Amino acid sequence: MPHLALYTFGVLKAPLAEPAPLTQEFYDIGAAVYQRFVRQPGYLAHAEPADSDRGMLFGANWGAWGEFAVPAWYDKGRTAETAALAATLSLWTGPRPAFDAVYTGLHREALNRRYDWFERTGRPNYVFWWVSDDVTPTWRDGVSRLEHLHDHGSAPHAFTFRQSFDPDGTPAGIGDVGPKGDRVH
Repeated sequence: MPHLALYTFGVLKAPLAEPAPLTQEFYDIGAAVYQRFVRQPGYLAHAEPADSDRGMLFGANWGAWGEFAVPAWYDKGRTAETAALAATLSLWTGPRPAFDAVYTGLHREALNRRYDWFERTGRPNYVFWWVSDDVTPTWRDGVSRLEHLHDHGSAPHAFTFRQSFDPDGTPAGIGDVGPKGDRVH
């Protein structure tokens, strides 16, 4: 059975290594969110470096998830001291479990604060695509799909909650899964 890959990318207002209270708050909330995600029904896995320090993204050993990559338009730092980004790569059983994880609980609270931490880039900040159950998506896959989404809009190759697709490419209508009036983006 296919799995749903999710890549997220955001440009932070300050480098990850900055000791400012907002940066620390982002880290603290992010750590708590991941602790809950791994217990979420439908969650399968996420990319984690085998060994790295806080903020170490580029050059870390990500194993089967491949070399860390970012969209071409990211123009900030690439060292542990200067990187100003947050990116995730994860696998889910389907859109509904991913939606529930993203739009409820602590992650929902974090989403409500995203503009405290992230710049508004005018670009998509997440993308989904289907993979075979024996495939581990790579960071480069995520970047490629996010850039495709930006350039071409939702399609079976790269899509969003609002305009999603089943593994066979049929439009899925996931935009209706949220609570009445809940904006899904």
